[in-house]
Amino acid sequence: MKAVIVKQPGGADQLIVADYPMPTPKNGEVVIKVKASAINRSDIIAREGKAGYLENPILGIEVAGEVVETTEEAKIKIGTRVMGLVNGGGYAEYVTMPANRIMIVPDHLSFEQAAAIPEVFLTAYQTLFWLGELKDDETVLIHAGASGVGTAAIQLAKKMTKAKIIATAGSTEKVNFCCSLGADICINYKEQAFEEEVLKATNGKGVDVILDFVGASYWEKNLKSMNTDGRWILIGILGGPVVEKVNLMNLLMKRIQLKATLLTPRSDEYKKQLTEEFEQKVVPLFISEQIKPIIDKVLPLEKIKEAHEYMEGNKNIGKIILSVK
Repeated sequence: MKAVIVKQPGGADQLIVADYPMPTPKNGEVVIKVKASAINRSDIIAREGKAGYLENPILGIEVAGEVVETTEEAKIKIGTRVMGLVNGGGYAEYVTMPANRIMIVPDHLSFEQAAAIPEVFLTAYQTLFWLGELKDDETVLIHAGASGVGTAAIQLAKKMTKAKIIATAGSTEKVNFCCSLGADICINYKEQAFEEEVLKATNGKGVDVILDFVGASYWEKNLKSMNTDGRWILIGILGGPVVEKVNLMNLLMKRIQLKATLLTPRSDEYKKQLTEEFEQKVVPLFISEQIKPIIDKVLPLEKIKEAHEYMEGNKNIGKIILSVK
């Protein structure tokens, strides 16, 4: 089968499409004929050799496709249209997936649309509700609002709570798109001091939940933006991993809960529980078309280098999808 592997840790030029052996399912797994996969920041980290938790030499952590082989404990029919998180191997024609993490693709969605759901919507759900504990009378600040997780988080917060939603983005086009998805206040961080705009929007109190993809460069600004007893969820370090001269008293004074998370290295059991709750509470919103996957661009598997470079250039609004034929 065709699969994307990394020649050696480095830039996007190290990605190649190569012939690779077909995967063999363990009991409780299925084999999926991949129709579409998607690009994630964790794939770039893995390509650069910075992720120590990925064992599969083939990149890719989410897919949509058809079941072509099952095992004894996997109670799902061959031919079923499915989507979900895989333990690597998504950039390929075939991949294995634990059957207890499978989600059925809603009938009206294409495989490309389905591939735009698992990682970003599960991450957004996890960070907003499992970790952020967002409530109806609160305010959430979603950084990188036009990213895959950002667009998912805005929609979930809008449809599942009555919380006020503040989103940041880096261009007029992205800001306008965040507003179109339901964000109440949209801030262009390149033209406005977002922490000042947040305080204006909250009468000086600050927000109750922050979804932070940026890390170090936003440390002081996020502190200023945070309400007392707020939950600060760190899910990325686009602005660097090291904060110089941290004053822990600032966290103590506001009683801030700082939580860091990555979904990919979580246990199979955690992902199973998250997927089951998500399928129960969120997939019906896709079926009723109250929320939707956001796709920026669809590229063939052979253009994997271009896909990674496009994400690294922060050009996308929503997901970058790989079509696997």
